[in-house]
Amino acid sequence: MARFLVIGGFLAAVFWVFGIVDCIVQPASRHRGVPKGVWIAIVVVFPVIGAVLWFTIGRLRPGSRAADERYLPLDDQPGSGRQRERISDAEQERRIRELEEELARFDERGDTDTPGPRP
Repeated sequence: MARFLVIGGFLAAVFWVFGIVDCIVQPASRHRGVPKGVWIAIVVVFPVIGAVLWFTIGRLRPGSRAADERYLPLDDQPGSGRQRERISDAEQERRIRELEEELARFDERGDTDTPGPRP
């Protein structure tokens, strides 16, 4: 019986550490409900229960509707990253194509940002 308690305690500790690490490495955009720092505190203070809450409530899963939304800052001014504009997948694809075309033009002309001789 004591062996099961030791194994259970070890598995709980591994799950707790995994929850802490997962909460820390996820970008802030993948945290649901409260800010990232609060989720880290919840998982650390309430070892197993906090990790269970993190994986069931706090973490947005890839493929979920909220996780798939794309955001673009309204302007590049420092501190303005909180203001965001939703863009559609089609708009994002259009912008990517424009940037790829611009990069291709730079490659054709041989423009580089690196100092030194050009190849």
